[in-house]
Amino acid sequence: MSTCSGMCREASYMLLVINRTASMIRETILRLQYLCEIIPGKLSGIGDEEFSFKPAPGRWSKKQILGHLIDSASVNHHRFVRGQFEDNPVITYDQDKWCLFNFYQDIDKDTIVALWTAYNRQLLALIKQIPAESLDLKTNNMTIAYLINDYVVHLEHHLRQITDY
Repeated sequence: MSTCSGMCREASYMLLVINRTASMIRETILRLQYLCEIIPGKLSGIGDEEFSFKPAPGRWSKKQILGHLIDSASVNHHRFVRGQFEDNPVITYDQDKWCLFNFYQDIDKDTIVALWTAYNRQLLALIKQIPAESLDLKTNNMTIAYLINDYVVHLEHHLRQITDY
């Protein structure tokens, strides 16, 4: 009877990790796809006054929260792409300044909704194309797989601040 060497056990473990990662990414893709289908209509149904209302000084309106999600899409787009060919790039941003200097509060709601929709559809298409072996590459000391899932978790959290779904 032969026993599995250390290299065999390591290969089996890596295969298990790859399968778990692939399963998580498939689930994440389905969640993002669902959001891309359902959210634009829900956002369009929110009146301009409600969408622009700031609940308190220093707090974001629903419009600004959606703008923050566009900024997050932009930064994560860089993470997902650059992480595949750069060695563990560090990509960060100042969310408050990005929101302020993108002037989301002053931009037409339909423009912001259209940009959110287009950007997330682009990210969905991108994520579907990332090779499985690239999902373990790192950006900001986190795997691309982790960052993809975290992006969708973050998206879901903030979308629930804007609308029910």
